[in-house]
Amino acid sequence: MLTETDPAVLARVNMHAVLGALTVLAERAPEAAPLLARVDRPTVLRLRVPGVPAHSLRFCEDGVEAGERGGERVVTLMLRSPAHLNAMVDGDAQPFPVAGLGGLRFLTQVFAPLADLLGRYLKPSEADLEDPAFRGISALLTLHVAIAAVAQVANEDRSGRLSASLIPDGQIGVEVGEDIDLRLHARASTLTFDATPASSPARAVLAFRDLDVAGDVLAGRASALSCIGDGSMAMRGFIPMIDNVSRILDRVGCYLGD
Repeated sequence: MLTETDPAVLARVNMHAVLGALTVLAERAPEAAPLLARVDRPTVLRLRVPGVPAHSLRFCEDGVEAGERGGERVVTLMLRSPAHLNAMVDGDAQPFPVAGLGGLRFLTQVFAPLADLLGRYLKPSEADLEDPAFRGISALLTLHVAIAAVAQVANEDRSGRLSASLIPDGQIGVEVGEDIDLRLHARASTLTFDATPASSPARAVLAFRDLDVAGDVLAGRASALSCIGDGSMAMRGFIPMIDNVSRILDRVGCYLGD
């Protein structure tokens, strides 16, 4: 099995999937609201890494979203390399901030605590998982990170591109219960992650009974094969699409260390 990883691909995963999950954290985690209340004006956080397209997150009292609207305060985090960004996400390095005093307060009082909170949900302790509400949010965040990472690995990783080239055009749905339907849009061997409400049926679907099952499978606490056997996980539609997404998901595990 291929286990070598590309720091530039991991940087994209960290930008778009891991830090991208701040949008869901802001919506779902009760601890996020008092941290966002510290945002004194809409603020854009720009991540700049040599060799990797820049990415922005917009923070306001109401939540976090990808991109910019215009007119916000801008805080830029400069990283020397993809490896530097990856070390920052792991908590092993500091970026070079370009910001005024207000921007520096945003980094220390809003962004850093939110990033720490995200890390707690993505790497929960056994005690954390005993709380059903915490466990559900943790599973949802893990799901978003994993599926968003599939798109990055499919488009940028050598092995991921090979699997993506075998996926025909169409939508792959990742469903959890009755309420969650994340999508991967396949077009011309490129995958795009879409967390917005689905407007049309997917060509293939990977379905989990509930967030507990999804979280346990993605975190390696349960076997996907055994869950298919007991009916708590199912596949339907054009199964070869799911097979190739599953191969890419295996590569995601190499990048995220699962």
